Amino acid sequence: MDSAANTGHPRRWAILGVLVISLLVVVLDNTVLNVAMRTLADPVHGLGATQSQLEWAINSYTLVFAGLLFSFGVLGDRWGRKRFLLIGLVLFGIASVLSAYAQDPGQLIAARAFMGVGGAAIMPVTLSIISNVFDPRERGKAIGIWAGSVGLAVAIGPLLGGFLLEHFWWGSVFMINVPIILFGLVAVAFLVPESRDPQPGRIDLVGVVLSVVGLVALVYGIVDGGEHGFGRPEVWASLVGGALVLAAFVWWESRTTHPSLDVKLFRDARFSASVASIGLLFFASMGSFFFVGFYLQLVRDYSPMQSGALLVPFAVGQMVFAPLSTNLVKRFGVRSVSAAGILVAGVTFAVLATLQVDTPIWIVVVNFFFMGAGMANVMPPATNTIMSVLPREKAGVGSAVSNTVRQVAVAMGVAVLGSVVAGVYRGEIEPATAALPGPIRDIANESVAGAYGVAGNLGPAGAPLVTAANDAFVHAMHWAALGSTLVALIAVAVVLRWMPKKLAQGAAGPGGAPGAGGPAVPAGVPVNRSVPAAEGDGDDVQRPSRLSTVG
Repeated sequence: MDSAANTGHPRRWAILGVLVISLLVVVLDNTVLNVAMRTLADPVHGLGATQSQLEWAINSYTLVFAGLLFSFGVLGDRWGRKRFLLIGLVLFGIASVLSAYAQDPGQLIAARAFMGVGGAAIMPVTLSIISNVFDPRERGKAIGIWAGSVGLAVAIGPLLGGFLLEHFWWGSVFMINVPIILFGLVAVAFLVPESRDPQPGRIDLVGVVLSVVGLVALVYGIVDGGEHGFGRPEVWASLVGGALVLAAFVWWESRTTHPSLDVKLFRDARFSASVASIGLLFFASMGSFFFVGFYLQLVRDYSPMQSGALLVPFAVGQMVFAPLSTNLVKRFGVRSVSAAGILVAGVTFAVLATLQVDTPIWIVVVNFFFMGAGMANVMPPATNTIMSVLPREKAGVGSAVSNTVRQVAVAMGVAVLGSVVAGVYRGEIEPATAALPGPIRDIANESVAGAYGVAGNLGPAGAPLVTAANDAFVHAMHWAALGSTLVALIAVAVVLRWMPKKLAQGAAGPGGAPGAGGPAVPAGVPVNRSVPAAEGDGDDVQRPSRLSTVG
């Protein structure tokens, strides 16, 4: 860093710690859920949820989360980011209690959807506050730590979830959020400064409704088709209807004066390539990662605690390499680091396509480590590139776009690759279940967890069904992993074609502030930041932006 005064908030590193705790509770909840899948599918110790219901327990959260991110980002800019962070934490805590005491899969799905409302209020303002309180020269390091905290949650979540499942009832995996949220509320109240956009946008209610309806319809068609087959008219009605509604959403966003998703941002190749790399990577990784829990706990017969421990190397890879990614970007450039990270992750997806029922577990462990390391070298540079395109007071927009695309990608990855697994599994298991009575046969054909339940009721005669279910599931998982590998290769091509080699020296960071140097501005003083014209819009002049207050 040069000798120019730092324009960041004096308490910026303590504030970052508080924001990491706030983010931790959102990520922790989803990672805990990964090891709870088998228990939730158990009709005795859990809720007897089917595979499609478990998918919806994830997707109900992610779809609501994604649909509200843009509007909640605007609300945070309008009403105050600190205030909105506090509201989000309270809503998330209430939804956690409702999830813990759900009486059936439907109630859990509804509670998880409500949890998405709280998550949508938390996530965008954390990154907005980071961009607002940090000098642009420190922003990359701060975002790297912020992204690395995801790895911390991934490490803690499965272990904590496994411990709770082995010692308490399944709802304890949601109740663990409550003490963290209480601590976060106190810390946010005392440490985080209030900030807002002096000229916030209006809420795009039409866009919110169109995006949520379109995404839910499309994902429902994918999940329902994978579970029951794509030969039914109602499946295609849902798929086509969802696609048409999403097309209407894009049309509306391109014409309204206050869009939820400013599609004009995608004219900038840096922005669009960075967003695409995040979306494609999370589609590929989470789509396959969803089934790892079933593989470890059912096929390999590890306990929830043991399964959580086996996922720790993934988290270690993220925690180690996410903070280091800033230095790698300085040395090798954004494009090279991002492409290499996606390629490493792609190789690990390909390795998942080789796993068998008796694969040495150390191969699985090492593969998870490299998967985490690869992903850790994509998120920070891509996010930093996204934020560098926008003025500091509009950081919420970049955060909302990045997180929305990521959450939609998670939902679509689980839905699409889940449909692949469901379809392949059903085709593979049907010969082994042909002699079973109709209702029992349907349960065994639906998922590997269902087959285990049927086999348990058959006693010793169920052993051949378990073997057939394991083989069918592993074969189906291979197809999903190959799909993830293909998507990762597409992401590499996107990065190599459109991602910038490096962020230019002295290029505008958030708010147009020079990346190196610039006039000293005390924290808390309104600054008139000029914003460079968007790349490719034909405007080479400096446009004055809105006033923003740091701190």
